Amino acid sequence: MDDSRLVVLNALDAAEHGADIRTRTRCVRVERREEWELVLNSRGRRDVATARVLINAAGPWIGEVADTVIRKQLAAPVRLIKGSHIVVRRRFEHDCGYILQAAGGRVVFALPFANEFTLIGTTDENFVGDLKSPAPDPAEITYLCDAVNQYFRDKVTPDELLWSYSGVRALYDDGAGKPEDVTRDYELVLDEQFGEGPLLTIYGGKITTHRKLAEAAMERIGIFFESLPRWTAGSTLPGGDFAPDGFYAVVAETIGRWPFLSEPHARRMVRAYGTRAERILGRAQNMDDLGPRFTGDLTGAEVRYMVENEWAQTAEDVLWRRSKFGLTSTAEERTAISQFIASLSVQAPPTGS
Repeated sequence: MDDSRLVVLNALDAAEHGADIRTRTRCVRVERREEWELVLNSRGRRDVATARVLINAAGPWIGEVADTVIRKQLAAPVRLIKGSHIVVRRRFEHDCGYILQAAGGRVVFALPFANEFTLIGTTDENFVGDLKSPAPDPAEITYLCDAVNQYFRDKVTPDELLWSYSGVRALYDDGAGKPEDVTRDYELVLDEQFGEGPLLTIYGGKITTHRKLAEAAMERIGIFFESLPRWTAGSTLPGGDFAPDGFYAVVAETIGRWPFLSEPHARRMVRAYGTRAERILGRAQNMDDLGPRFTGDLTGAEVRYMVENEWAQTAEDVLWRRSKFGLTSTAEERTAISQFIASLSVQAPPTGS
């Protein structure tokens, strides 16, 4: 899946169900009383919030949050495991992916990525270092290239990488010797103290199991609320209100309503926004009605939608955290997007105190 879109759509869905989404906000300190008191910092602006239950869901930062913010050691040890990925030019034309047997019993995948590319991953390495900037090391890149080259005629070489990145998993340390043998299952540890707000710490988990993990977390803390029964299995994320096999029908309908769109453009819009592409395309009669074009088929109307509805504030937000246009954008295009976003903030009415 497109991780950028999945994450932002979950945040948007939460907001539409009443959540207060605070991007660029750091919790710098908490005080544990009958309710939790949280001291927040948003670009130098201090705020205070209260919470009946506190959840440490900070991923690889759960240990740092426990030590420096909550000031209470983790109840169980965490093991940080790094997984690295590389992106190269497209190696196959179809929409299917490959799962390939690699050395040592592991598997490596090769997946279509952002239309023009192939994503290859992943590795399993113990991680020690700065969580602000995890990156693949040369040995990991060579490993991934060698793994796919056992199967692909069109060989992949380290010097052709267009992008690479690493993610760090915060796994429950079960004492396994090899990184790949550490359990990927999530673990939920609830700390209850009489007369004090409960603390739930989440170990492990993957983006692919986020919904089930959230349900399990709500079951653990539901006794402290009037919790709702499970409901997410039958719901859709914003824009996903069509049949699971209805993607191409929505694409065809989109082209029918906005015939000036190319098929690849319509397909990308539906992949990213589903039926909510209508909120971007609106009454447009031609491409010019969608405003300036920045990179690929990214238009001013789409950037405006990201800013007004998806918390985008910078070109980096638009190009990487809401899309993958960062793979194809130039420095001049990034500057143009920054200027366009700045013009939107100038035009926007004051929001008040």
